[in-house]
Amino acid sequence: MYKAVTHNIRVSVTPSFLDEQSDPDRHRFVWAYRVLIENLGSRAVKLLRRHWKITDSRGTTQIVDGEGVVGEQPVIEAGESFKYTSGAPLSTPGGFMVGHYVMEDGDGNQFNIEIPAFSLDSPHSSVTLN
Repeated sequence: MYKAVTHNIRVSVTPSFLDEQSDPDRHRFVWAYRVLIENLGSRAVKLLRRHWKITDSRGTTQIVDGEGVVGEQPVIEAGESFKYTSGAPLSTPGGFMVGHYVMEDGDGNQFNIEIPAFSLDSPHSSVTLN
């Protein structure tokens, strides 16, 4: 599990390789990632937008921007959490993702919340130690 805390919001991500949806012979590798967003602060926040930077093992980067997550713009009350699962396909057997959420507090102030960088590893990727 990968974690980051920004402005009293903790984001935890757990990626997993989906072998049954992947097809290495056709250069298709698919991961699911579970995200838990916990409001550790004293005020409610609303998740407005997401920004992802997805990089494959060749260094090719894709930027994904959009409203909310999984079709929602959840309001997360103080002491509460929101969780969702999404997925990412790559044409290489490994890569990584990183990003941020744009949140809004009750006064209309917007701020970014870090999504920790996490590795997309498959049994088809070779490990390189640096």
